[in-house]
Amino acid sequence: MEMVRTNYSSGAPLEEKVGYSRMVKVGPFVKIGGTTSVQPDGTVFGENAYDQTKYVLEKQIKLLEQADAKASDVVSVKVYATDMAECGNICKAYSEYFHDVKPLCTVVGTSALNRPTQFVEIEMEAICC
Repeated sequence: MEMVRTNYSSGAPLEEKVGYSRMVKVGPFVKIGGTTSVQPDGTVFGENAYDQTKYVLEKQIKLLEQADAKASDVVSVKVYATDMAECGNICKAYSEYFHDVKPLCTVVGTSALNRPTQFVEIEMEAICC
């Protein structure tokens, strides 16, 4: 059985230039690539890890809806954090969306992201019908 592949763009200029998608759905599998709190105007949303985490998760849940998926379909989340001391705030924001869903969750410390004002980058995977 052949599974249909659908690529989704967020409209970021680098997607076309480099050749990547923000989200890919193959059959029931949906994967969202690393997403930060960069807004459509190019500025970074939020001045702390909590606000940035919420912004990114909301952005990703809206992307899932384009693929006929929802937050309850999420099976795995990976968070890259520039300051592990902020893990409590990141987890607080995460819990507001996924406390009852309980997907796999990994938080990884990283020395830097693309911009010094970015505190988190999040990847997500879902399986939907």
